[in-house]
Amino acid sequence: MELAYYSDYAVRLVNTEEPARGKDALTSVEAVRDLFGPSQSAARRATDADVTRFRSVRARLRSVFEAADAGEERLAVDLLNSLLLEFPVSPQISGHDFRDDDGRPLWHMHLADHPSNATAGYAAIAAMGLAFHLTEYGVDRLGLCEAAPCRNAYLDTSTNRSRRYCSDRCATRANVAAYRARKRLEADRPERTGLAADSAQPSSAQGDRRPDLRGR
Repeated sequence: MELAYYSDYAVRLVNTEEPARGKDALTSVEAVRDLFGPSQSAARRATDADVTRFRSVRARLRSVFEAADAGEERLAVDLLNSLLLEFPVSPQISGHDFRDDDGRPLWHMHLADHPSNATAGYAAIAAMGLAFHLTEYGVDRLGLCEAAPCRNAYLDTSTNRSRRYCSDRCATRANVAAYRARKRLEADRPERTGLAADSAQPSSAQGDRRPDLRGR
């Protein structure tokens, strides 16, 4: 398992909230446990107290994405480093659940956490995963969806660094909105052109004036 895989933990947590829409899915211990995915043993450690703690970590992780999205590279790194210092992990070699054709373990790096609570464990893995992604692909690969009012976090893994939206749904919605805006502009252009042409025509009074040459 690649260590950058753990960056998905950060994205999942950040996207439990949609600030612009006033939506927050992180309202119960069950919601906290769902974030762990298949890691049921870690999820079982979650309690009601972790709801508030998870929200605090979520805000800090969103700040990393916001700084990266704004091009503030140094700030994004500093914010992420503060999380890494507060929530450390221990890299370990693991071979569980992965076997080659001869039945031998497929050794890979695994992040082992030693948390005092579920939040510390999740935050450690999320921060470390995000750090691996950032150093492997670059700060500009951390983004926030441009389809207002979404602003969900995403990790850009495109070959040409072209990703701008968190999902195909948001990309489609943004493209439709842009298309409709262009159509409105095209519809308004003839009207504005007509008004400009009318204003450029001389008035009838001006058109009837002739120079008086009788005295010359």
